[in-house]
Amino acid sequence: MKSHLQHYIDGQWIDSDGGTRHHVIDPSTEQPVTEIMLGSAADVDKAVAAARKAFVGFSQTSVADRVALLERIIEEYKARIPDLAKATSEEMGAPVGFATMAQAPAGLGYFMGTLKALQEFTFEETVGKARVVHESLGVVAMITPWNWPLNQICAKVAPAIAAGDTMILKPSEEAPSNAIILAEILDKAGVPAGVFNLVNGDGPGVGAALSSHKGVDMVSFTGSTRAGIAVAQAAAATVKRVHQELGGKAPNLVLEGADLATVLPPTVQGVLANSGQSCIAPTRLLVHASQAGEATNVVRTIMEAVQVGDPAEMGAHIGPVVNKAQFDKIQDLIQSAIDEGATLVTGGTGRPDGRNSGYYVKPTLFADVTPAMRIWREETFGPVATITTYDGEEQAVELANDTDYGLSATISGDPAAAAKVAPRLRAGMVTINAWSGGGGTPFGGYKQSGNGREGGKYGLADFMELKAIIGGPV
Repeated sequence: MKSHLQHYIDGQWIDSDGGTRHHVIDPSTEQPVTEIMLGSAADVDKAVAAARKAFVGFSQTSVADRVALLERIIEEYKARIPDLAKATSEEMGAPVGFATMAQAPAGLGYFMGTLKALQEFTFEETVGKARVVHESLGVVAMITPWNWPLNQICAKVAPAIAAGDTMILKPSEEAPSNAIILAEILDKAGVPAGVFNLVNGDGPGVGAALSSHKGVDMVSFTGSTRAGIAVAQAAAATVKRVHQELGGKAPNLVLEGADLATVLPPTVQGVLANSGQSCIAPTRLLVHASQAGEATNVVRTIMEAVQVGDPAEMGAHIGPVVNKAQFDKIQDLIQSAIDEGATLVTGGTGRPDGRNSGYYVKPTLFADVTPAMRIWREETFGPVATITTYDGEEQAVELANDTDYGLSATISGDPAAAAKVAPRLRAGMVTINAWSGGGGTPFGGYKQSGNGREGGKYGLADFMELKAIIGGPV
């Protein structure tokens, strides 16, 4: 078992001040694979003090200096992709091939996209007789989840560095080693002491201390809506900026007359990739009543072709979900759908055949799902899809929008027809015949999926302050 018992504060690895040991569980074996130290409020105080001290100088660095720094980070990151992939695979269960090809490169993509955004960003404009300028924001607390850990970490760290901010990262205690490796990358790339600080911990401890800390100017959180509400409440007393990417329950609106065998495989893949642990997974398939039987057969064939296997092995299989709590939640939602009258097409409760341990979930499909059912409303975060029928476009749009969330939506069918429907969907991202986003585009949600955006120039702007200077030369 690996041990990472120190925090990275002010450019040094230091012992925790009052922290407690925590075992990270390999979800494929249910055995400890790593131990870390959950930090304390005293650790948070030290990290915030280091970040505030470093902000004075780092906020005044030139764009050219920050461009050069990002370029060095990118090169160091590339060299550590195998280590990042292995850590992610062991701790959150992504198959090592998927971790190498998708999980680890996702973080690199944010650094590369932010570098381009920084090089092209307009920091100043003239409005009448005033200059309007973008400036460094301050000290940013970052609280990130386990499902796409490097993606979510780098979506915050990269724009903060580009903006001239300083930061304290609290990664998920379920998958912390990738963040520890990232700290090593940033250190080797020459990020100045105090600019990036890492304090491992859990939400009630380090997360709450960061959210409420008067020395933090912004908290950027990715995770569940429930936890996001707690973060916002803790931050309210100090009126800091709260930047959130929260839950999702994305529809997959399949247009009437679509060639199902062509359009469904790439979009249903979003339900299966990463064992369904993606906030943009388009799990709610909406199908015209005339094509319900055909759609059910197509999706069942896709689901039943998926292999579930050991994340340490190379291959196109999916791995386990991250932990027992997540496994139990998925099992409960599957059982609720059965109890509430949905038709189980394939999959169901329990582990796949041949798996007596590990948090493995059967790829599962339900038909005849209605908006009254829990599985329609609640974010499943597993390889589980549902089919609901509609009679016309108006009803389809109404069903697609019938959710508390609004992070993403997918449309499957003719692209020209889909483009006309897309503006009617209340979501921060709409994909057509695909399920994931594109580089440089804004990522974030409507409604209870959060506020603020990450990615490209939009994410960079969200990590900066805007100032009007009136009366001087323009």
